[in-house]
This record gives sequence, structure tokens and C-alpha cells, in this order.
Amino acid sequence: MSFAVTLAASDPNIFTYFLLSNLAGKGIILLLGVGSIVAWTVMIAKGVELARVRTANLRLEKSIQRGQPLIDLDLTTLQSRKSPYSTLVVAAVQAFFRWEQTGTNDSKQRLNQVENALQRVIARETVTYEAKMVMLATIVTGAPFLGLLGTVWGVMDSFGGIALAGSATLESLAPGVSGALLTTVAGLGVAIPSVFGYNYLLSRIRRLTMELENFASSVADRLELENS
Repeated sequence: MSFAVTLAASDPNIFTYFLLSNLAGKGIILLLGVGSIVAWTVMIAKGVELARVRTANLRLEKSIQRGQPLIDLDLTTLQSRKSPYSTLVVAAVQAFFRWEQTGTNDSKQRLNQVENALQRVIARETVTYEAKMVMLATIVTGAPFLGLLGTVWGVMDSFGGIALAGSATLESLAPGVSGALLTTVAGLGVAIPSVFGYNYLLSRIRRLTMELENFASSVADRLELENS
């Protein structure tokens, strides 16, 4: 500790503050470092994934707006597109023809089956959109509390050491407190970019979900017209 105190006095920086932290503080800072890596990985990967999904959706939407009836589409080709929109169309058309095989001509019941199939796909795709967001939300919520825990623990150790030594001076208190406060800085350093990224991704997911629901409604309308 004396070496760290001497180093901090001559060249105070984050590294020396880390050396001044107690064992619990060092562990919490390392844990927050891992959390930061996970958060940035999730934010970047999810952002790329959502952009790719929206591009695939828009491409498919343009391709089926060229006038060809949905019931005449090649479902095998659609399934190979692997986008939420293609999954919606395949599920709707399959439900459309599956009801036809029952031999009944109740068009209202057939369209109900189509709408049920669309709702199931929307529910599944919404869960896929939101995948890993819970992990990011956990980091956003937990990082500041971990930082606060490290700070309180470090300050407690500093005052405990002073009590045992029987002397209270600024020189003996400051190093431990500065090391303890580093955990709060680390916690905020992880949480602040994560909360911005979380809110941005959440807005993207809400937009994609709304577009998915609108597209499903459009598919149901087209099948209703093609069935009339």
C-alpha cells in the first residue's frame, strides 16, 4: 500500500487509484470491465442484426408488391429468404391453404385461421427482436449499484484502518477513499453508454415491431381480397 500511496502522490491516475483500492474494489472493477465488454458486444451485435433484418424486410416487401397474388408465391423460395416478413407470408399462405383442405367454404373462418397464424409469428419474431436486451438492461441497472457497493466497502475499510491505527489524518484517509471512489466512476462509465445504447435499440425494436404488425395486417387484407 505504501508504494501505491507514494505513486499516487507523485503521479495520480486511474491506474494508481486501482492499486489503492481494496481487494473487493479491484474485483468489482474487473467485473465491471467484463460487463462493459458484454454491453458493447450486445449493443453492436444487436444494432447490426436489426439493421440487417429491416433491410431484408424492406427488400421482401418490395418484391411482393409487384402484383403477383400471395397465394401464387413460391413458398420454398420465400422460406429461403429467412426474414420476419417472409416467415409471416409463408405462415399466412399455409394457413390459407390448410383451411381449404378441410373442405369447408366458410371464408370468415379461413381468414380467422390466417390471422391466428400471423399473430403467432408476430409473437415469435418480437421475442427474437428483443433477444439479449434483458442482459443489457441488467448491466444498465446493476453497474451503478456495483460501483456504489465498491465505494462503500472501500470507505468502510479506510475508516476501519484508521480506527485500528488510532490516528486520523488526511494523508492516511485520502488514498483509500480515492481508490474506493474509482468503483463508482467505473460503474457510471459502464452504465452511461449502456443506457443510451439500450434506449436507442429499444426504439429500433419498437419501430420494427410496429412495421411487422402493419405488414401482417396488409398480408391479411390481400389474402381476404384474393379469397373473394
